[in-house]
Amino acid sequence: MTTLVPAPCDLVVADLGGTTLRVGRIRAGTSEVHDVQRVSTDGLGRYGTLAPQELQDRVMKQLTREIAACLARPGQPPAQAVAVSFAGPMTSDGVVLAGPTLWGGPAARLPVADVLAGHLGLPVVVANDVTAAAWRYASVESEPFCLITVSSGIGNKVFRHGEIVCDERGYGGEIGHWLVDPAEDAAPCECGGRGHLGAIASGRGALFAVRAAAAADTGAFARSALAGPSGGVPDAITNEAFAAAARAGDTFAREALRRSLRPLASAVSLLFTAIGVRRYLFVGGFALALGDTFLTLLGDELVRIGCFGLDEYGTRAMLALGENDDDHCLIGIGQLAAAHLDAPRALEAPA
Repeated sequence: MTTLVPAPCDLVVADLGGTTLRVGRIRAGTSEVHDVQRVSTDGLGRYGTLAPQELQDRVMKQLTREIAACLARPGQPPAQAVAVSFAGPMTSDGVVLAGPTLWGGPAARLPVADVLAGHLGLPVVVANDVTAAAWRYASVESEPFCLITVSSGIGNKVFRHGEIVCDERGYGGEIGHWLVDPAEDAAPCECGGRGHLGAIASGRGALFAVRAAAAADTGAFARSALAGPSGGVPDAITNEAFAAAARAGDTFAREALRRSLRPLASAVSLLFTAIGVRRYLFVGGFALALGDTFLTLLGDELVRIGCFGLDEYGTRAMLALGENDDDHCLIGIGQLAAAHLDAPRALEAPA
């Protein structure tokens, strides 16, 4: 969608993720988000028995409703535009092609920008969530970088020479759906496939794996710090308990995590070898909850695999965590929108 917008202006910004929907306000050109409201996303994580199209409809109704509520909240200046970070691949004109962590399998292509603009009566810019998050760091990173989010799923974007490396039809930045395990019984991915990186190394994938490991080796599980919070029931293990045990050095938890991170290390090694980017920033609830433990174990696996031409120090130095908050996409989509708000100028979003 292309719409002319005056600048500067106040924006309502939204981040629609597989687990949480966040809606707040930001002044175009700043990085301070305020009046942020968080609700659980009405998608696959909550209503997994519904069909993909039903979930898509439910998610869009919720997104529209929450943005409208923010626009109508008393005591706030009028917003001149809306900017949305969306968890899924999309075209440069705001058409979502898929929503693996939101509604799972195939559903109709969704022109989010047009739908929201029609309901809200304001110009709307929409971008992929990892694209949005990358814009938060674009002004502070001095060299090309790859932002990788490890949360409900996995996604990535490369920012190079002032631009996101992504096809305008939405191709690129979806390493979460790279096939890393071709076995017929490989871990299921929310897109409907199996053995994808996101099915193994995301927060949901790692939780699935550690529960399976606990069920397969009940003795090791019984000796683990995870046995207490879960009451000894593998399916009662939570991501929070898993991350806490891994941070505390629990052997069972760390080995399960290490196995899940191996294909992610392979992905980083491939990206480095293919395009030479030497800076990898990790965000997302799961990666940030693990903190330095995430970097240590991922670095161990990356060193084991090897990065052509780099020693151990150079290999580990490529990895870093983003800011430890959940505002990456809100700030980033605000920054992206601000970059396109120089009047008179069209408001457009890259994928």
